[in-house]
Amino acid sequence: MTTKTQAHSALESSRILGIRRGIEKESLRVRSDGTLADSPHPLALGSALTHPHITTDFSESQVELITGVHGDISTCLQELREVHQFTERALGEDMLWVSSMPCDLPQDEAIPLGQYGSSNVGRAKTVYRMGLGHRYGRRMQTISGIHYNWSMPDVSSDAYFGLIRNFRRNAFVLMYLFGASPTVCSSFVAGREHRLQKLSDDTLYLPHATSLRMGRLGYQSDAQASLAVSYNSLKGYGDSLEDALTRNYPAYEAIGVRGEDGQYRQLATTLLQIENEFYGTIRPKRVIRPGERPLHALRQRGVEYVEVRLMDLNPFEALGIHAQTLRFLDLFLSYCLVSESPSDTPQEIAAIANNQHLVAERGREPGLQLQRGDSTVSLLDWGQEVVLALRPLADQFDAAHGGRNYSDAVDAAMQGFSQPQTLPSARVIESVQREHGGSFAGFVKAQSERTKMEMLESALGPQALARLEQQADESIRALQAIEAADTVPFDAYLQDYLAFRQLLA
Repeated sequence: MTTKTQAHSALESSRILGIRRGIEKESLRVRSDGTLADSPHPLALGSALTHPHITTDFSESQVELITGVHGDISTCLQELREVHQFTERALGEDMLWVSSMPCDLPQDEAIPLGQYGSSNVGRAKTVYRMGLGHRYGRRMQTISGIHYNWSMPDVSSDAYFGLIRNFRRNAFVLMYLFGASPTVCSSFVAGREHRLQKLSDDTLYLPHATSLRMGRLGYQSDAQASLAVSYNSLKGYGDSLEDALTRNYPAYEAIGVRGEDGQYRQLATTLLQIENEFYGTIRPKRVIRPGERPLHALRQRGVEYVEVRLMDLNPFEALGIHAQTLRFLDLFLSYCLVSESPSDTPQEIAAIANNQHLVAERGREPGLQLQRGDSTVSLLDWGQEVVLALRPLADQFDAAHGGRNYSDAVDAAMQGFSQPQTLPSARVIESVQREHGGSFAGFVKAQSERTKMEMLESALGPQALARLEQQADESIRALQAIEAADTVPFDAYLQDYLAFRQLLA
């Protein structure tokens, strides 16, 4: 990836200050002993279907906290903190698990699916999760992360796809610097083949891993690995997704849409049930209208923002991520946007996937080589090259915002390459070994308790409390209204929503 001429790479202050971002933070809800809480989503948090800031992801036990759209990092994190504080207060004795890799899990079928009420849209969300469980296993779906939604003014769909191609080429930098899941409870891989090493009786790890969440044990699928999705254009991307959404997959046909009891087992037998099933480190996104398919929205109105999906929860940060990390992401995404972005090829797509696995499992290994073009290059050299290229952008961001926070983010990243022992992934292993007798669960439980205590002891302002209580109440009323308004039988609703014409612009 080569940088464009300075005239093109320079960003006007108005565009820098026009950046908008939001955060989606997933966390398992666990009991005080660190085991998965299988109780329903707390009523005090409102309806998971209609609440704008507090919902669930795959499981009823997997809370997702969502901020609004913000022009400022500090206000974005402040809103996340307020929602986090409100949530921890509503959980009673339960708490949020602060690691991306899950707690000690029960048997697969005992992991509860997200429940969204009796409306057609709510039932469809649960059936979709049922399908994910049949396809990939429920344990895999309990992995949690933190997503960063990002946009800049005056960016076309073509330019966003250029950003996405460059992001995928250089995503190893983010996995190396911010990966925080090198260890896992042994229950997570029970009955599965793996290459992990034993750290203790209940904990497995890889000594140089950065993010097992992003490796072969995480969001991976043999079925989806057969998709060589191109990001060269909106049309090509849309055509790839359309194919996956309409092509039956033999293994999923064997599962069937319904079981012998007539109950739904999944939404469809196609390679993807719906668009959200497509895993990726980054997605092009567009806010959808009620009842609209995401692919239709993209095709009709273009890319509105990108969703960065590879960030692990940092268990050393109460909010799961630090402001300095968000500043680095701003720079990294801007660099990917303003740099030349040649078209991807099937060969490069395969190399990107291989590099991702290498960095996830061996990222801190001295001398690790990655594939770049027709040759190999050390992760250290390539990574430092990318980070050094961010310095001119950091100067521009600091000039726009005042201070040197963005330059500090670049300095911290360079330190991560020169001192890998300071990286979150190295710190997790060190803490697990030194302070918790090699127990991953013991380490995360202690960090989760510390985070809950911080959230309970810090003041939640009366205005924020009143607003969040009102939102919870309003979400329940909104759920009731949706359920009362349903007039179409569920089978007919599903047939219409999944119809091929819904994917077209």
